Amino acid sequence: MNNERKKKILVFLRQFVTIFLIVSFVITCCILLFIRLLVASTGIELTNDNIELAAKLTFLNIIALTTIFTVIDAVRRRYTVIMPIKKIAIATEKVVSGDLSVRVEKNQVYDSVGLNQVIEYFNKMIEELSSIETLRTDFISNVSHEMKTPLAVIENYATLLKSPDLTEEKRREYAEAISLASTRLANLITNILRLNKLENQQIFISPEPYDLSEQLREAILSFETVWEKKNISIEIEMPDELKISADKELFSLVWNNLISNALKFTSEGGTVFLTLTKEENGATVKIKDTGCGISKETGNHIFEKFYQGDTSHATEGNGLGLTLVKRIIDITKSEISVESEIGKGSTFTIRIYNNGKA
Repeated sequence: MNNERKKKILVFLRQFVTIFLIVSFVITCCILLFIRLLVASTGIELTNDNIELAAKLTFLNIIALTTIFTVIDAVRRRYTVIMPIKKIAIATEKVVSGDLSVRVEKNQVYDSVGLNQVIEYFNKMIEELSSIETLRTDFISNVSHEMKTPLAVIENYATLLKSPDLTEEKRREYAEAISLASTRLANLITNILRLNKLENQQIFISPEPYDLSEQLREAILSFETVWEKKNISIEIEMPDELKISADKELFSLVWNNLISNALKFTSEGGTVFLTLTKEENGATVKIKDTGCGISKETGNHIFEKFYQGDTSHATEGNGLGLTLVKRIIDITKSEISVESEIGKGSTFTIRIYNNGKA
């Protein structure tokens, strides 16, 4: 006999004895009261034989009633406690083995012991795990796809470089292609690591006072070669100095991603506008371009991982930039909105609050 079975038998015996004692006490009190009232009203003298017979009948009644109550309680416990707990245990075992489609059905009978609420929370937990697993699978699939492209480029051009009769011009061209693919791969890995830290709250916000105007000017100047090469005009409107209290490093990532996108999607000869205005408890930054614009459908997905609405520029990014931006905006309790029109460009508006407090 195993320990679990012994425990069940001990629990059953404990319940039986408890119910037996309670019922015995109640019935004994009732019989004594009945006998006392009977003797008082009739004046009948009780003999030892009568008392002995009454005691035996009382004992048998107590055993019968206790047995009935115990059986009823055992049946009740089986259907309201043991069976639903077994269902939850079986479902949990399936989840452990990787089956996230399992669900436990609720029953009105379980309400008496409050197990329906436990089942509801269990089902919600499985739904959350299922959605997380789907996201994880999609993420791995997307990462694999994104990595394959630059790796294929590197492999192909590296093979071509082995050719002995290559001209110097071709050799330089292939080396440049390998360099660009390597940079793209490195950026992808860097962004994945950053996003992982942000999503797992491994980056802690460190608000500090700094000059936002200076940070924005440095950000736009870091892309000087890009806008000069494409002959893009830069229109800046901001105060000479605007102090805010926020996480400087995190917002540097925001400006770099948004300015990079504005320049990437603006055609040659276009314009990028950068506006900074002071607010009561923070600042508002607007980054506007005269590029291709975003459709309404694309606008609903631009902050999703690996989503790229304009596939013509897919080789220039990895679809994680705006996801990083949105995550930073969320954890710093800032706000971001997008206005766009196909063929007329897009405007990203970021509202920053001092110390993340509106």
